[in-house]
Amino acid sequence: MEFVSGYRDEFLDFAALLFGWFRKFVAERGAVGTSLEGRWWQLEAQIRRLPQDPALWVLHVLPNRSVGISLGQGAEPGPGPGLGSARLLGDDPPLHLRDLSPYVSFVSLEDGEEGEEEEEEDEEEEKREEGGAGTEKVEPEEDRELAPSSRESPQETNPPGESEEADREAGGGKDGCPEDRVENETRPQKTKGQRSEAAPLHLSCLLLVTDEHGTILGIDLLVDGAQGTASWGSGTENLAPRAYALLCHSMACPMGSGDPRKPQQLTVGDARLHRELESLVPRLGVKLAKTPMRTWGPRPGFTFASLRARTCHVCHRHSFEVKLTPCPQCSAVLYCGEACLRADWRRCPDDVSHRFWCPRLATFMDRAGELAALPFTYTAEVTSETFNKEAFLASRGLTRGYWTQLSMLIPGPGSSRHPRGHMPSLSLRGGDPYQLLQGDGPALMPPVPPDPPRALFGSWQDYYTWRGLSLDSPTAVLLTYPLTVYYVITHLVPQSFPELNIQNKQSLKIHVVEAGKEFDLVMVFWELLVLLPHVALELQFVGDGLPPESDQQHFTLQRDGPEVSVRPGSGISARPSSGTKEKGARRDLQIKVSARPYHLLQGPKPDLVIGFNSGFGLKDTWLSSLPRLQSLRVPAFFTESSEYGCVMDDQTMAVATGGGTSPPQPNPFRSPFRLRAADNCMPWYCNAFIFHLVYKPAQGSGTRPAPGPPPPSPTPSAPPALTRRRRGEKKPGRGARRRR
Repeated sequence: MEFVSGYRDEFLDFAALLFGWFRKFVAERGAVGTSLEGRWWQLEAQIRRLPQDPALWVLHVLPNRSVGISLGQGAEPGPGPGLGSARLLGDDPPLHLRDLSPYVSFVSLEDGEEGEEEEEEDEEEEKREEGGAGTEKVEPEEDRELAPSSRESPQETNPPGESEEADREAGGGKDGCPEDRVENETRPQKTKGQRSEAAPLHLSCLLLVTDEHGTILGIDLLVDGAQGTASWGSGTENLAPRAYALLCHSMACPMGSGDPRKPQQLTVGDARLHRELESLVPRLGVKLAKTPMRTWGPRPGFTFASLRARTCHVCHRHSFEVKLTPCPQCSAVLYCGEACLRADWRRCPDDVSHRFWCPRLATFMDRAGELAALPFTYTAEVTSETFNKEAFLASRGLTRGYWTQLSMLIPGPGSSRHPRGHMPSLSLRGGDPYQLLQGDGPALMPPVPPDPPRALFGSWQDYYTWRGLSLDSPTAVLLTYPLTVYYVITHLVPQSFPELNIQNKQSLKIHVVEAGKEFDLVMVFWELLVLLPHVALELQFVGDGLPPESDQQHFTLQRDGPEVSVRPGSGISARPSSGTKEKGARRDLQIKVSARPYHLLQGPKPDLVIGFNSGFGLKDTWLSSLPRLQSLRVPAFFTESSEYGCVMDDQTMAVATGGGTSPPQPNPFRSPFRLRAADNCMPWYCNAFIFHLVYKPAQGSGTRPAPGPPPPSPTPSAPPALTRRRRGEKKPGRGARRRR
């Protein structure tokens, strides 16, 4: 079995959902231009009987004038190393948007320079590189973002032009995702020179059905297929039939959460289309607004919601296509029927089969209550299986700065744009190291207490009380990284490696390995100077996912100055405000960057190595980095988002070095936000568990490494019936290994 929940960019799952729904819609709609006398009129009677949704529905008409999509080598339909659905949803799915960069690039359909994005707000939103300036202008953004994801599907649809575009569209659009926006900003440089010989495809117009709360219910794409036809009206003679078909399908098979339903009232975002639908929409028992929607004016709390559609673990069909049921024994894995359950149960080799994993997954599920036991006032909401992260962040004004790293929201008006890997800390002006942590409301981080902590903190409750934070503050989501480092230094290293006497050291050199997201949040690590004021710390972020231009850069954070300053030279000195001056020697936080795999890093031996949500089996460089750590034999602690990931890491460590890992333990400073899981119901949280590497003993030492996680218990030989909920018996088995 293999799960990528917690490791994969949410936007890729979102793209897969859009493409899956659009592909089904195209198949059932029939050829473009099909008469209204066809299948969609046959649905009218059925739709009229559907229950009414009290929410207003909106049919958006979103033109795209300036962005075309160029398919790179391998993306075109036909034989060859193409990018089909298996690449997106199958055994080896991409984890990051950059994994798809060789297959799709974006080109300007205008004669002007690409940098003219900010001439008009509308055009600026239609350009891929522009991240979106405000929450009220989300639709054009979606148009553009949709395109990015389509790269995943080019091989999968039957109509080569429309489906390919559709894929694109399906992949990218709805939420104007800041993470995607950033990835898109960097992709053009990566993919230049990889353009397809064919003319770029042009998505002239996007039809999008949402409700007033932002739930996406349906999507249709109008593709011209050739450069130069940038006017969206050129291919829209049959726009009314297509819009009518889209509305019918959105009611009978809504993409977002919820059962089939029809709205009490519908509004249309285009005057001409509104007139053409006046005689059609009432046939469905739906009231059409008297006038078209002239401007985009959502409610203040509007956000394109995270879609909760799930997928079958085996065939990857979505919940709007089939009914999904969890395994009756472990309740962890979702299947669409007995056939997929049996196929997963009997998968070969045995240690990747559900038969092997079922009892262990059941124990992982038993941890759900423990992992959700957090002291925050919003705990019940953010630990729910139906947690809507975008709505939570938007309702609190957390749409700018570091918060854009967490969701698919467009940054709020006036927000600074800090692309991933572009040293966000260097844009600070003033003395607040948490400038990029702020939302739209009052300051989220209170002043630093005048006295250093008198005791070691072992929970969010204790830390929040000392720091003067309200339990309603969501800052724990970002502070999980520095607090986890603090917990390792103050609790785990003294327990596991008491001979190092780490608490008495005045300086520590720490390597943060395979760092990417952590480096994007670099300024929150300033909190370590608050928690460990008498220790000089050096954090070196290492990993080939870091931006190459930041390689070998370094700067210093100090607590002895009243303001932040940037100094020229080989290093950069930033001086965040401290409130008081420390007695005795000054303590600094040195930040260094090495944009290379860890096994290629040269330099002094660190005191400690830390990795966050590592996923050893999901990246080949770990097979070289783990032996490097084995040779250094330094304390190395890693977090994972689930116990499943911990087991996989133990097996990868055994393969790479002959060693193992310590039994994982829950991290008291885990993130409170539950991570989205598409094909399973397991609890996933960023930095949920911590373990350390157990190295293979040196030759002749006579010692043996500490045991890793125990082997799974026996399981029944026959797959459970989906109608029952019995727990199976257990059978000893081999250690699991990650299937590639």
